[in-house]
Amino acid sequence: MDFRNNFSKRSEKMKASEIRELLKLLNRPSVISFAGGIPDPALFPAEALAHAGEAALSGPTAATALQYSVSEGYLPLREWIVGHMARLGVSCDVSNVLITSGSQQALDYLGKLFLSPEDTALVQWPTYLGALGAFNAYEPRFDRLQPGDNRTAKDIAADAEQAGSRVKLSYVTPEFANPTGITLSRAERLAVLEQARALDAMVIEDAAYEGLRYDGSPVPPILALEQETIADMNACRTLYCGTFSKTLSPGLRVGWVVGAQDVIDQLVLIKQAADLHTSTLNQILVTEVVAQGFADHLEQLTTAYGARRDEMLTALAREMPDGVSWSHPEGGMFIWLTLPDQIDGAELLQYALDTYHIAFVPGQAFFADGSGANTLRLSFSCASAEQTQTGIHRLGQAIRHFL
Repeated sequence: MDFRNNFSKRSEKMKASEIRELLKLLNRPSVISFAGGIPDPALFPAEALAHAGEAALSGPTAATALQYSVSEGYLPLREWIVGHMARLGVSCDVSNVLITSGSQQALDYLGKLFLSPEDTALVQWPTYLGALGAFNAYEPRFDRLQPGDNRTAKDIAADAEQAGSRVKLSYVTPEFANPTGITLSRAERLAVLEQARALDAMVIEDAAYEGLRYDGSPVPPILALEQETIADMNACRTLYCGTFSKTLSPGLRVGWVVGAQDVIDQLVLIKQAADLHTSTLNQILVTEVVAQGFADHLEQLTTAYGARRDEMLTALAREMPDGVSWSHPEGGMFIWLTLPDQIDGAELLQYALDTYHIAFVPGQAFFADGSGANTLRLSFSCASAEQTQTGIHRLGQAIRHFL
Protein backbone atom coordinates (compact mmCIF):
# COMPACT_ATOMS: atom_id res chain seq x y z
CA MET A 1 0.00 0.00 0.00
CA ASP A 2 1.23 3.49 -0.83
CA PHE A 3 0.21 5.32 2.33
CA ARG A 4 1.00 8.67 0.73
CA ASN A 5 -2.14 8.35 -1.36
CA ASN A 6 -4.13 8.83 1.83
CA PHE A 7 -2.10 11.67 3.33
CA SER A 8 -3.86 15.04 3.55
CA LYS A 9 -2.90 17.80 1.17
CA ARG A 10 -1.46 19.80 4.06
CA SER A 11 1.08 17.06 4.76
CA GLU A 12 2.88 18.13 1.58
CA LYS A 13 3.90 21.30 3.44
CA MET A 14 5.58 19.35 6.24
CA LYS A 15 9.34 19.01 6.06
CA ALA A 16 11.93 17.45 8.32
CA SER A 17 13.61 19.95 10.62
CA GLU A 18 17.23 20.43 9.64
CA ILE A 19 18.00 21.21 13.26
CA ARG A 20 16.37 18.00 14.52
CA GLU A 21 18.46 16.04 12.04
CA LEU A 22 21.65 17.85 12.99
CA LEU A 23 21.05 17.10 16.67
CA LYS A 24 21.83 13.47 15.85
CA LEU A 25 25.42 14.60 15.34
CA LEU A 26 25.70 15.28 19.05
CA ASN A 27 26.08 11.53 19.53
CA ARG A 28 29.28 11.57 17.46
CA PRO A 29 32.08 12.44 19.89
CA SER A 30 34.44 13.47 17.11
CA VAL A 31 32.15 16.34 16.02
CA ILE A 32 32.33 19.79 17.57
CA SER A 33 28.74 20.96 17.22
CA PHE A 34 27.53 24.54 17.12
CA ALA A 35 24.26 23.29 15.61
CA GLY A 36 21.56 22.64 18.19
CA GLY A 37 20.27 25.63 20.11
CA ILE A 38 19.91 23.56 23.25
CA PRO A 39 20.61 24.36 26.90
CA ASP A 40 23.67 22.87 28.58
CA PRO A 41 22.43 19.89 30.66
CA ALA A 42 25.13 20.63 33.23
CA LEU A 43 23.14 23.77 34.08
CA PHE A 44 19.79 22.06 34.60
CA PRO A 45 18.53 22.45 38.21
CA ALA A 46 18.47 18.67 38.55
CA GLU A 47 18.83 18.59 42.32
CA ALA A 48 16.03 21.09 42.86
CA LEU A 49 13.80 19.19 40.45
CA ALA A 50 14.58 15.91 42.23
CA HIS A 51 13.60 17.38 45.60
CA ALA A 52 10.44 18.85 44.07
CA GLY A 53 9.57 15.49 42.50
CA GLU A 54 10.05 13.63 45.77
CA ALA A 55 7.82 16.11 47.58
CA ALA A 56 5.18 16.03 44.87
CA LEU A 57 4.95 12.23 44.84
CA SER A 58 5.21 11.54 48.55
CA GLY A 59 2.82 14.08 50.02
CA PRO A 60 -0.82 15.07 49.60
CA THR A 61 -0.12 16.40 46.08
CA ALA A 62 0.67 12.88 44.78
CA ALA A 63 -2.89 12.23 43.64
CA THR A 64 -3.02 15.60 41.89
CA ALA A 65 0.39 15.17 40.28
CA LEU A 66 -0.53 11.83 38.69
CA GLN A 67 -4.11 12.62 37.76
CA TYR A 68 -5.85 14.27 34.83
CA SER A 69 -6.08 18.04 35.25
CA VAL A 70 -7.78 21.09 33.78
CA SER A 71 -6.76 22.10 30.29
CA GLU A 72 -5.93 25.67 31.29
CA GLY A 73 -3.06 24.47 33.47
CA TYR A 74 -2.03 24.03 37.10
CA LEU A 75 -3.44 27.03 38.98
CA PRO A 76 -0.40 27.79 41.20
CA LEU A 77 1.82 27.87 38.10
CA ARG A 78 -0.57 30.18 36.27
CA GLU A 79 -0.58 32.44 39.35
CA TRP A 80 3.25 32.51 39.30
CA ILE A 81 3.16 33.45 35.61
CA VAL A 82 0.75 36.32 36.38
CA GLY A 83 3.35 37.66 38.83
CA HIS A 84 6.19 37.07 36.36
CA MET A 85 4.33 38.97 33.63
CA ALA A 86 3.69 41.83 36.07
CA ARG A 87 7.46 42.09 36.60
CA LEU A 88 7.76 42.46 32.81
CA GLY A 89 5.17 45.24 32.78
CA VAL A 90 2.15 43.15 31.70
CA SER A 91 -1.04 43.23 33.74
CA CYS A 92 -3.13 40.05 33.46
CA ASP A 93 -4.88 37.42 35.57
CA VAL A 94 -5.08 33.62 35.47
CA SER A 95 -7.92 33.71 32.94
CA ASN A 96 -5.39 35.16 30.47
CA VAL A 97 -2.90 32.28 30.91
CA LEU A 98 -2.82 28.88 29.20
CA ILE A 99 -0.10 26.33 29.99
CA THR A 100 1.16 24.50 26.88
CA SER A 101 3.56 21.65 26.20
CA GLY A 102 6.41 24.01 25.44
CA SER A 103 5.99 27.20 23.47
CA GLN A 104 6.27 25.14 20.28
CA GLN A 105 2.81 23.76 20.99
CA ALA A 106 1.59 27.31 21.49
CA LEU A 107 2.82 28.24 18.00
CA ASP A 108 1.03 25.25 16.51
CA TYR A 109 -2.21 26.11 18.29
CA LEU A 110 -2.02 29.76 17.27
CA GLY A 111 -1.42 28.77 13.66
CA LYS A 112 -4.41 26.46 13.83
CA LEU A 113 -6.58 29.18 15.39
CA PHE A 114 -5.73 32.07 13.07
CA LEU A 115 -4.49 30.71 9.74
CA SER A 116 -6.68 29.40 6.94
CA PRO A 117 -5.13 28.29 3.64
CA GLU A 118 -3.57 31.24 1.77
CA ASP A 119 -3.87 33.65 4.72
CA THR A 120 -0.73 35.76 5.11
CA ALA A 121 1.62 35.40 8.07
CA LEU A 122 4.23 38.12 8.46
CA VAL A 123 7.52 36.74 9.78
CA GLN A 124 11.02 38.07 10.28
CA TRP A 125 13.43 37.33 7.44
CA PRO A 126 15.06 35.03 8.61
CA THR A 127 12.88 33.63 11.36
CA TYR A 128 12.62 30.68 13.75
CA LEU A 129 12.47 27.46 11.75
CA GLY A 130 10.05 25.88 14.23
CA ALA A 131 7.53 28.66 13.66
CA LEU A 132 7.68 28.14 9.90
CA GLY A 133 7.12 24.43 10.47
CA ALA A 134 4.20 25.01 12.84
CA PHE A 135 2.48 27.50 10.55
CA ASN A 136 3.18 25.57 7.34
CA ALA A 137 0.70 22.87 8.32
CA TYR A 138 -2.09 25.44 7.93
CA GLU A 139 -0.98 26.41 4.40
CA PRO A 140 -0.37 30.14 4.76
CA ARG A 141 1.37 32.60 2.51
CA PHE A 142 4.45 34.18 4.12
CA ASP A 143 5.57 37.79 3.78
CA ARG A 144 8.34 39.83 5.37
CA LEU A 145 8.06 41.49 8.76
CA GLN A 146 10.86 44.06 8.79
CA PRO A 147 10.35 47.01 11.16
CA GLY A 148 11.76 50.19 9.73
CA ASP A 149 11.71 49.24 6.05
CA ASN A 150 9.98 51.36 3.44
CA ARG A 151 6.90 49.15 3.02
CA THR A 152 3.79 50.54 4.68
CA ALA A 153 0.93 48.51 6.09
CA LYS A 154 -1.07 49.63 3.06
CA ASP A 155 1.60 48.18 0.75
CA ILE A 156 1.63 44.88 2.63
CA ALA A 157 -2.17 44.66 2.59
CA ALA A 158 -2.22 45.42 -1.15
CA ASP A 159 0.34 42.68 -1.86
CA ALA A 160 -1.73 40.22 0.15
CA GLU A 161 -4.94 41.23 -1.60
CA GLN A 162 -3.31 40.83 -4.99
CA ALA A 163 -2.40 37.27 -3.97
CA GLY A 164 -5.98 36.62 -2.87
CA SER A 165 -4.96 36.76 0.78
CA ARG A 166 -5.38 38.70 3.98
CA VAL A 167 -2.76 39.38 6.66
CA LYS A 168 -3.81 37.53 9.82
CA LEU A 169 -0.79 37.61 12.08
CA SER A 170 2.70 38.97 12.67
CA TYR A 171 5.16 36.57 14.30
CA VAL A 172 8.20 38.12 15.99
CA THR A 173 10.95 37.17 18.44
CA PRO A 174 11.86 40.54 19.98
CA GLU A 175 14.71 39.32 22.22
CA PHE A 176 17.87 37.62 20.93
CA ALA A 177 16.01 36.13 17.98
CA ASN A 178 16.53 32.61 16.76
CA PRO A 179 18.48 32.47 14.45
CA THR A 180 20.03 35.96 14.27
CA GLY A 181 20.47 36.87 17.94
CA ILE A 182 19.10 40.34 17.14
CA THR A 183 16.99 42.30 19.64
CA LEU A 184 14.32 44.76 18.52
CA SER A 185 14.45 48.27 19.93
CA ARG A 186 11.47 49.89 21.62
CA ALA A 187 10.79 51.87 18.43
CA GLU A 188 10.88 48.73 16.31
CA ARG A 189 8.49 46.94 18.67
CA LEU A 190 6.09 49.86 18.52
CA ALA A 191 6.36 49.76 14.72
CA VAL A 192 5.40 46.05 14.70
CA LEU A 193 2.40 46.84 16.90
CA GLU A 194 1.29 49.85 14.87
CA GLN A 195 1.56 47.87 11.64
CA ALA A 196 -0.56 45.07 13.12
CA ARG A 197 -3.19 47.59 14.18
CA ALA A 198 -3.31 49.02 10.67
CA LEU A 199 -3.68 45.52 9.22
CA ASP A 200 -6.11 44.37 11.95
CA ALA A 201 -3.79 41.42 12.54
CA MET A 202 -2.64 39.56 15.65
CA VAL A 203 0.90 39.84 17.03
CA ILE A 204 2.53 36.62 18.25
CA GLU A 205 5.41 37.58 20.54
CA ASP A 206 7.80 34.65 20.99
CA ALA A 207 9.78 35.33 24.18
CA ALA A 208 11.62 32.00 24.43
CA TYR A 209 14.95 33.68 25.31
CA GLU A 210 13.66 36.58 27.41
CA GLY A 211 15.47 35.46 30.57
CA LEU A 212 18.88 35.09 28.92
CA ARG A 213 20.20 38.67 28.75
CA TYR A 214 23.95 39.14 29.26
CA ASP A 215 24.35 42.86 28.69
CA GLY A 216 22.43 45.88 27.45
CA SER A 217 19.21 47.32 28.87
CA PRO A 218 15.94 45.32 28.92
CA VAL A 219 13.20 46.50 26.55
CA PRO A 220 9.53 46.05 27.52
CA PRO A 221 7.66 43.22 25.76
CA ILE A 222 5.39 44.24 22.90
CA LEU A 223 2.41 43.24 25.05
CA ALA A 224 3.56 45.64 27.79
CA LEU A 225 3.94 48.43 25.22
CA GLU A 226 0.43 47.73 23.95
CA GLN A 227 -0.94 47.96 27.47
CA GLU A 228 0.52 51.43 27.80
CA THR A 229 -2.29 52.58 25.48
CA ILE A 230 -4.83 49.76 25.98
CA ALA A 231 -5.01 48.95 29.67
CA ASP A 232 -7.55 46.16 29.23
CA MET A 233 -5.68 42.88 28.65
CA ASN A 234 -8.77 41.46 26.99
CA ALA A 235 -8.66 44.16 24.29
CA CYS A 236 -5.00 43.56 23.35
CA ARG A 237 -4.06 41.90 20.04
CA THR A 238 -0.62 40.73 21.24
CA LEU A 239 -0.19 37.11 22.36
CA TYR A 240 2.88 36.47 24.51
CA CYS A 241 4.48 33.01 24.32
CA GLY A 242 6.87 32.01 27.10
CA THR A 243 8.68 28.82 28.00
CA PHE A 244 10.78 27.16 30.69
CA SER A 245 12.66 25.12 28.09
CA LYS A 246 15.63 27.49 27.87
CA THR A 247 15.83 28.34 31.57
CA LEU A 248 14.88 25.16 33.46
CA SER A 249 14.66 22.11 31.19
CA PRO A 250 13.34 21.46 27.67
CA GLY A 251 12.46 17.89 28.60
CA LEU A 252 9.72 19.07 30.96
CA ARG A 253 7.86 20.61 27.99
CA VAL A 254 6.20 23.45 29.90
CA GLY A 255 5.41 26.75 28.22
CA TRP A 256 2.60 29.27 28.28
CA VAL A 257 0.52 31.78 26.32
CA VAL A 258 -0.75 35.07 27.75
CA GLY A 259 -3.49 36.85 25.83
CA ALA A 260 -7.03 38.13 25.70
CA GLN A 261 -9.47 35.77 27.39
CA ASP A 262 -11.49 35.25 24.19
CA VAL A 263 -8.36 33.92 22.50
CA ILE A 264 -7.30 31.82 25.49
CA ASP A 265 -10.77 30.25 25.63
CA GLN A 266 -10.44 29.15 22.00
CA LEU A 267 -6.94 27.80 22.59
CA VAL A 268 -8.27 25.79 25.52
CA LEU A 269 -10.73 24.09 23.15
CA ILE A 270 -7.86 23.24 20.80
CA LYS A 271 -5.84 21.80 23.69
CA GLN A 272 -8.77 19.73 24.91
CA ALA A 273 -8.99 18.14 21.47
CA ALA A 274 -5.22 17.62 21.19
CA ASP A 275 -3.74 16.38 24.47
CA LEU A 276 -6.25 17.39 27.20
CA HIS A 277 -3.59 19.13 29.32
CA THR A 278 0.15 19.53 29.86
CA SER A 279 1.73 17.02 32.25
CA THR A 280 0.45 17.85 35.73
CA LEU A 281 3.52 16.42 37.44
CA ASN A 282 5.83 18.54 35.28
CA GLN A 283 3.81 21.66 35.99
CA ILE A 284 4.08 21.00 39.73
CA LEU A 285 7.85 20.48 39.45
CA VAL A 286 8.25 23.76 37.59
CA THR A 287 6.07 25.61 40.10
CA GLU A 288 8.12 24.40 43.05
CA VAL A 289 11.47 25.19 41.46
CA VAL A 290 10.62 28.69 40.18
CA ALA A 291 9.12 29.57 43.57
CA GLN A 292 12.49 28.85 45.24
CA GLY A 293 15.40 30.81 43.85
CA PHE A 294 14.56 31.25 40.16
CA ALA A 295 16.39 34.58 40.04
CA ASP A 296 19.56 32.97 41.39
CA HIS A 297 19.27 30.19 38.80
CA LEU A 298 18.90 32.74 35.98
CA GLU A 299 22.00 34.55 37.25
CA GLN A 300 23.96 31.29 37.03
CA LEU A 301 22.74 30.74 33.46
CA THR A 302 23.49 34.25 32.25
CA THR A 303 26.98 34.16 33.75
CA ALA A 304 27.81 30.85 32.05
CA TYR A 305 26.21 31.56 28.68
CA GLY A 306 27.45 35.14 28.58
CA ALA A 307 31.03 33.91 28.97
CA ARG A 308 30.51 31.41 26.14
CA ARG A 309 29.10 34.11 23.88
CA ASP A 310 32.12 36.29 24.57
CA GLU A 311 34.46 33.37 23.86
CA MET A 312 32.84 32.78 20.47
CA LEU A 313 32.80 36.45 19.49
CA THR A 314 36.49 36.71 20.34
CA ALA A 315 37.27 33.59 18.32
CA LEU A 316 35.30 34.85 15.33
CA ALA A 317 37.16 38.15 15.35
CA ARG A 318 40.44 36.24 15.36
CA GLU A 319 39.64 33.47 12.86
CA MET A 320 37.17 34.71 10.26
CA PRO A 321 38.51 35.76 6.85
CA ASP A 322 37.63 39.07 5.22
CA GLY A 323 34.11 39.18 3.80
CA VAL A 324 32.46 37.36 6.72
CA SER A 325 30.24 39.32 9.13
CA TRP A 326 28.30 38.26 12.21
CA SER A 327 25.78 39.48 14.77
CA HIS A 328 26.71 40.58 18.30
CA PRO A 329 23.78 39.39 20.44
CA GLU A 330 23.02 40.84 23.86
CA GLY A 331 21.66 37.46 24.98
CA GLY A 332 20.14 34.18 23.84
CA MET A 333 22.10 31.31 22.33
CA PHE A 334 22.96 32.25 18.74
CA ILE A 335 25.35 34.15 16.51
CA TRP A 336 24.42 34.67 12.85
CA LEU A 337 27.09 34.64 10.16
CA THR A 338 26.77 36.15 6.69
CA LEU A 339 29.28 34.71 4.21
CA PRO A 340 30.46 36.04 0.85
CA ASP A 341 27.73 35.59 -1.76
CA GLN A 342 29.45 32.74 -3.56
CA ILE A 343 29.53 30.43 -0.52
CA ASP A 344 26.58 28.08 0.01
CA GLY A 345 26.04 27.24 3.67
CA ALA A 346 24.82 23.71 2.98
CA GLU A 347 27.90 22.93 0.87
CA LEU A 348 30.10 24.47 3.53
CA LEU A 349 28.47 22.28 6.19
CA GLN A 350 29.12 19.09 4.25
CA TYR A 351 32.76 20.04 3.69
CA ALA A 352 33.21 21.18 7.30
CA LEU A 353 31.74 17.93 8.63
CA ASP A 354 33.77 15.67 6.38
CA THR A 355 37.06 17.55 6.68
CA TYR A 356 37.05 19.34 10.03
CA HIS A 357 34.35 17.50 12.03
CA ILE A 358 32.40 20.62 12.94
CA ALA A 359 28.66 21.25 12.63
CA PHE A 360 26.40 24.30 12.38
CA VAL A 361 23.01 25.07 10.85
CA PRO A 362 22.93 26.44 7.27
CA GLY A 363 20.86 29.61 7.22
CA GLN A 364 18.65 28.91 4.22
CA ALA A 365 16.15 26.87 6.26
CA PHE A 366 15.26 29.97 8.29
CA PHE A 367 14.01 31.90 5.25
CA ALA A 368 10.40 31.33 4.20
CA ASP A 369 11.34 31.81 0.54
CA GLY A 370 14.44 29.60 0.61
CA SER A 371 16.87 32.49 0.19
CA GLY A 372 19.85 33.18 2.46
CA ALA A 373 22.05 30.39 1.14
CA ASN A 374 25.17 32.32 2.18
CA THR A 375 24.26 32.43 5.88
CA LEU A 376 24.62 30.12 8.87
CA ARG A 377 23.71 29.91 12.55
CA LEU A 378 26.15 29.12 15.35
CA SER A 379 25.04 28.16 18.86
CA PHE A 380 27.41 28.81 21.75
CA SER A 381 25.27 27.35 24.55
CA CYS A 382 26.95 23.95 24.93
CA ALA A 383 30.52 24.56 23.74
CA SER A 384 33.46 24.72 26.14
CA ALA A 385 36.11 27.38 25.67
CA GLU A 386 38.44 24.82 24.11
CA GLN A 387 35.74 23.53 21.74
CA THR A 388 34.88 27.08 20.70
CA GLN A 389 38.48 28.03 19.99
CA THR A 390 39.18 24.82 18.06
CA GLY A 391 35.83 24.76 16.24
CA ILE A 392 35.89 28.40 15.12
CA HIS A 393 39.48 27.99 13.92
CA ARG A 394 38.37 24.99 11.85
CA LEU A 395 35.35 26.92 10.55
CA GLY A 396 37.63 29.71 9.38
CA GLN A 397 39.76 27.17 7.55
CA ALA A 398 36.68 25.62 5.93
CA ILE A 399 35.40 29.00 4.75
CA ARG A 400 38.78 29.87 3.24
CA HIS A 401 38.53 26.71 1.13
CA PHE A 402 35.60 28.32 -0.73
CA LEU A 403 37.15 31.75 -1.23
